[in-house]
Amino acid sequence: MDIKLMLKKLSIIISIIVLFFVTNASNPALAVIPQGLYDKAWRLISTKYVDETQNQQNWERWRHKYDNVIKDEEDAYVAISTMIDSLGDVYTKFLTPKEYKEESESIQGSLKGIGVQIGVRDGKLLIIAPLEDTPGERAGLKSEDEILEIDNQSTKGITVEAAADKIRGPEGTSVKLLIKRKGEENKEYVIQRANIELKSVSIKAPKIGKVDDNLGYIRLSSFISRNAAGEFQQALNTLKDKDGLIIDLRSNPGGLLTNAIYIADMLLDSKVIVSTVDRDGYKETQKSMAQMVTRQPIVVLIDGGSASASEILSGALKDNKRAIIVGKKSFGKGLVQEINRLPDGSAMHITIQKYLTPNGIDINKKGIIPDYVVELKEEDLKAKKDPQLAKACEILQQQVHKNTNITVELK
Repeated sequence: MDIKLMLKKLSIIISIIVLFFVTNASNPALAVIPQGLYDKAWRLISTKYVDETQNQQNWERWRHKYDNVIKDEEDAYVAISTMIDSLGDVYTKFLTPKEYKEESESIQGSLKGIGVQIGVRDGKLLIIAPLEDTPGERAGLKSEDEILEIDNQSTKGITVEAAADKIRGPEGTSVKLLIKRKGEENKEYVIQRANIELKSVSIKAPKIGKVDDNLGYIRLSSFISRNAAGEFQQALNTLKDKDGLIIDLRSNPGGLLTNAIYIADMLLDSKVIVSTVDRDGYKETQKSMAQMVTRQPIVVLIDGGSASASEILSGALKDNKRAIIVGKKSFGKGLVQEINRLPDGSAMHITIQKYLTPNGIDINKKGIIPDYVVELKEEDLKAKKDPQLAKACEILQQQVHKNTNITVELK
């Protein structure tokens, strides 16, 4: 094999398996200088960003744009953020040291706030999904809610980072949100912040609806925590005697790519999980390692709040005909980000690849289309009914009667 190709493949494999790749400065003494910090950020975008044209612009124009203007780190932060905004990519972003610290805490499994994932789409600040059993969920916030105001301040033109900074805060304090929901009048929510323990997996019966006794139910609420894959494996072990499994990914905003791959690997036997394509058009395919944990039939539930890693998992199971997908079209985030830490403790999320489902489908801004589209309306929730879950049970019972269930013991 050509040595250059081999090195390139190795580099891409590492970036897939180790999502949060930390980039050290080649010249630390220079990088801690504010102008050097900006230059480091410029070079990272220049060499790593998935679109080598940097959104059809002359990237050189940014290199010396702020020479003699940047005097301190705050100046550098503003300049870096302005430069990144020119890409028009909401997923490529700059994190101050404080924001990066908070993000790292969430990856470790805890944070302080109200427990919602937010994003900007078409200029609107939206709740992608509330995390399970958090102040945000208990207050009644829902996927696709638009946040119009935070503590009486308009969110027009706000960045995700600035909004998150306003929503988070010390445990016991409150934040006020003005929410716009389709078909309803705008409503104000006052929510008390708490320490959010990010437990990703639950096998408890859902609050609304009913799961048949012979079926197992796994609620995977987030891929953020490093513990998510381990929690999922424990759930499979607990439910190994059930005739079939419902995996509920509704309102799951995603998280670590590695978690999606590890979990898919538990459910697939020598199949393609996902492919990634970089700026040079190089395609790397990630396959399962033939260590399938269970052959129980599976139905997966998704909705508009299912994003990123949720779409990787559901797409892999759908394309490989390992599971039937029920619910609503997913969010549509088909891009892979790498976190690059800067020498002063700040960091940058950089979109380095786009991903494709096993059938080669680019779902960015399109989403995963369920095999069975089932609505979940407000009147259903008020009546304590879940037609999506009911459909999942119906389909799964049909699969159980067609298939012989073989369960492999966990090692």
